[in-house]
Amino acid sequence: MSTGRTSRVLLSATAAALLGAAAIAVWLHGGSNATRMAAAEPSRCLAGDGDRRELWVPAGTFAMGDTLYPEEGPPRTVSVEGFWMDSTEVTNRDFSAFVAATGYVTVAERPVDAMLHPHLPPEMRKPGAVVFVMPNDVDGMGDISQWWQYVPGANWRHPGGPKTSIEGREDFPVTAVALEDARAYAQWKGRALPTEAEWEWAARAADPDAPPARERPQEANTWQGLFPVVNTAEDGFVGVAPVGCFEGNALGLHDMLGNLWEWTADAYDGRRDANVIKGGSYLCAPNYCMRYRPAARQPQEVDLATSHLGFRTVRAAPVSGRGEP
Repeated sequence: MSTGRTSRVLLSATAAALLGAAAIAVWLHGGSNATRMAAAEPSRCLAGDGDRRELWVPAGTFAMGDTLYPEEGPPRTVSVEGFWMDSTEVTNRDFSAFVAATGYVTVAERPVDAMLHPHLPPEMRKPGAVVFVMPNDVDGMGDISQWWQYVPGANWRHPGGPKTSIEGREDFPVTAVALEDARAYAQWKGRALPTEAEWEWAARAADPDAPPARERPQEANTWQGLFPVVNTAEDGFVGVAPVGCFEGNALGLHDMLGNLWEWTADAYDGRRDANVIKGGSYLCAPNYCMRYRPAARQPQEVDLATSHLGFRTVRAAPVSGRGEP
């Protein structure tokens, strides 16, 4: 899919060589391994809801940003007040409870507003979401429609399209949620989406002396192999993982890097149509997207739901009374 609506908001490709015979051989091995791993993946990692709780993120001042990609800089000094944050991304179970209680209908379940997107073809005006579909091969890396498709009928209940389901995946993070959906859930919970600064500070485990991250994190669901055609699944997951499958950071927060990108409350560089997302996803690989880092950031169109984006919520400390535990 090569419309401006999608190309503006999905991950931008870096330069990569065309696949040769050797890469095709690797794909054959990687594809086989990925299929085997997918069949063995767990549907739940945390023992129970007691392991999913809000955690305290202390106040602090740090150098926010990085210089690896132009949009991350320049680094600047930022101060953050203490706050409470979900230890994991919001799950399908959580979001199901919200919908059952309120009757809420997500953006991906509604027809696309033709007034906002007058140039979209009819197929892309149907309710749906953008879904990653792993290709067998690619002709260069410039055309993201080789692995991203707008799928009518895809939504949080059917994240891969009408024939898919979240049945048995209650402990996976909810996907295919637009900004409006994430905000509605947070409001229902009496919470909010984190600001970009809060999110980055939490991902750094509230450590002002942490050096800028460069290496792929070990305790994260990322892409192993040559994106988008070779996924060796060395971390145990081909696609999205259930919440909490990887060790939390020093604050106990799980999946702050990898697994899914996450919504923040901040508009992207003053834009009205896009907000900042943070953290990278299971699709991030060194040859394509080194954004599995606290400082990484991307714009995401506010009304576009995708299969690699979720969210978590925060709660401010009370002005008086109990604050830090």
